[in-house]
Amino acid sequence: MSSFLNPTFIIAILVAITVHEWAHAYAAYRLGDNTAKYAGRLTLNPLAHLDPLGALMFVVVGFGWAKPVPVDPRNLRNYKWGNTLVALAGPVSNLIVATIAMVLLEILGRHTSNSPMSLLSAQGDSTAMTLAIQLLTSSIFVNLGLMAFNLLPIAPLDGSKILEPFIPLHLQDLYDEAMRRGPMILILLLVAEHFVGIPIISGWVMGIMEFVLTGFVLITTIIPAS
Repeated sequence: MSSFLNPTFIIAILVAITVHEWAHAYAAYRLGDNTAKYAGRLTLNPLAHLDPLGALMFVVVGFGWAKPVPVDPRNLRNYKWGNTLVALAGPVSNLIVATIAMVLLEILGRHTSNSPMSLLSAQGDSTAMTLAIQLLTSSIFVNLGLMAFNLLPIAPLDGSKILEPFIPLHLQDLYDEAMRRGPMILILLLVAEHFVGIPIISGWVMGIMEFVLTGFVLITTIIPAS
């Protein structure tokens, strides 16, 4: 059976994408755009955010997508930075969920190694404890992976909108053209990685995940155990 059919992985995916998309909708709502609210996306109900094909891909290959949250930047109080804050809300929400999961894992006392990847091998003393630990570790890695992937500065990912305000005016047309070609660029990178073995996307994602996990480990080693 595929590891992606693991119940803890499925739960972690549902929580991660639901919180991610809700965060986009909530940020847009607080900044003056009600589009997502009227579309029924200002909710933590996973069914409101799931894309059928994207959800199937998550289960089959561990990679998929949710329905994009509709946002009308013209309604935002600050057009330039508002759109960036809405985009940033998704990855930040995943970082928060991963941090909460890491704190809970530390409270359970199941993280005793200085290696970030050791989180994957944490075990419990009972079936219930093992399931809880697996859910927490899945939540950490799924949320950090979703955060890192969405930070790629390629449309339609969040990173493209986060980067946009920092583009010099004389390069704006070039940037807009690159964003229009973003989906094709993303597909080409995925194909290149899968068939040619050029690890651009996985290198980006794993690099960010390793950086954050290393930070988690350092913090837990600095804070004295109670």
